[in-house]
Amino acid sequence: MSTPASQFKEPLESVRARVADDLRAVVAAESVLSDIESLRPYECDGLSAYRKLPLVVVLPDRIEQVQEVARYCFKNDIPIVARGAGTGLSGGALPIENGVILSLAKFNRVLKIDAQNRTAVVQPGVRNLAISEAVAHLDLYYAPDPSSQIACTIGGNVAENAGGLHCLKYGLTVHNILKLKIVTVDGDLVTIGSDALDSPGYDLLSILTGSEGLLGIIVEVTVKLLPKPECARVIMASFDDIEKAGNAVGNIIAAGIIPGGLEMMDNAAIRATEDFVHAGYDVEAAAILLCELDGIPDEVEDDIESVKVVLAQSGYTQMQIAENEAQRQLFWSGRKAAFPAVGRISPDYYCIDGTIPRRALGSVLNKITELSKEYGLRVVNVFHAGDGNLHPLILYDGNVEGDLEKTELLAARILQLCIEVGGTITGEHGVGMEKIDQMCVQFDSLELTQFHAVKEAFDEKRLLNPDKAVPTLHRCAEFGAMHVHKGQLKFPEIERF
Repeated sequence: MSTPASQFKEPLESVRARVADDLRAVVAAESVLSDIESLRPYECDGLSAYRKLPLVVVLPDRIEQVQEVARYCFKNDIPIVARGAGTGLSGGALPIENGVILSLAKFNRVLKIDAQNRTAVVQPGVRNLAISEAVAHLDLYYAPDPSSQIACTIGGNVAENAGGLHCLKYGLTVHNILKLKIVTVDGDLVTIGSDALDSPGYDLLSILTGSEGLLGIIVEVTVKLLPKPECARVIMASFDDIEKAGNAVGNIIAAGIIPGGLEMMDNAAIRATEDFVHAGYDVEAAAILLCELDGIPDEVEDDIESVKVVLAQSGYTQMQIAENEAQRQLFWSGRKAAFPAVGRISPDYYCIDGTIPRRALGSVLNKITELSKEYGLRVVNVFHAGDGNLHPLILYDGNVEGDLEKTELLAARILQLCIEVGGTITGEHGVGMEKIDQMCVQFDSLELTQFHAVKEAFDEKRLLNPDKAVPTLHRCAEFGAMHVHKGQLKFPEIERF
């Protein structure tokens, strides 16, 4: 076996040239990128604070080419980072300096639509929204709808188990796919799942969904399609206190109502978004809720009346119901544009996600406000309130020395808070590089050992997206995270990777 790429004694540029030449024997010459300027666009994903140049980027357009690239890298001990659109926010697609970026951008076709069985077979580079566009004429759609759905790809959605604005009622990616085709680390083509409702054996489909590129390279996805609801209406409610808004979320669910979408934004998010989109948001509100009810018309009208009662009991100050489809889309456009809207008011922002029990929404938001003051950094909150998936955006200036490090410390404190109230460090963005140290806090050594056992079963040589998502026990020992009395957590300063 060849010497591992990280151990080559020759200069990095010599290794780069040789690997690029070898890969040009597998794919078209123009599909292998090796000059520095061509590699720059691949140096980070949506978490642009972390950057590294890959050794080489390869863009195959056939499954057979993916297999050959995998076999070459396996034989030569070269790490592989599979990449979709690069919209991820956790550093999951961050390159390995001595590794290959395998871009699935050319795998962008919808291969088959089965209207009778309500499924579609798509390649991993197909954009999330493009699936719904391809089946719109059949009055069908693909339910998971991340805010980045206009750009993010289904392969990346599977890798991160993405959610979206309507995941409360319709589920995450794992609930909306039936089958995957993956290329293993050594180049085999394997089918996971089936076209039936279930498949025999272990539930490997769930293991692969959300595995962040650590277990296989996704080359085909069979998704479920849903009929478009006959009717969908949005209620927008304002609150003069953020805890009241948080409590209203739990009250709606407790009343037995499962909205199609239930989103919340704090005042900072409201103001940034309204200035950007002009969606008609109440800029004086401490928080707003967007609650969408969908189904048959009579059912929707009944649910609207029920929600109105709950909101009144929860202490709303203003309420508006979308009068038509155009206004419904306008209300949602603000929420979907929240991230770029915040990008207009700060040189940089750091978006994290954590998930908490709905009952803790109000108290956690108040605590985030306290932490924001403690660290002297503004925090803008937009999130999938219905399933407790927070998306705090910490505003900072990467040009100010120490600002990023302070931001990371604040992010760690927020994630610690999520764990303390019975939640988890991620809901849909994944762990990647961003939260790898927090994995040491959430899981003990025995649990992490089992994660590594799964990784080893799929990738014994640890070439697929190495050093991401699951920390080594050695890293955790260095990090020093530990449990103390009454379940509280001592959280040392973050180790920069």
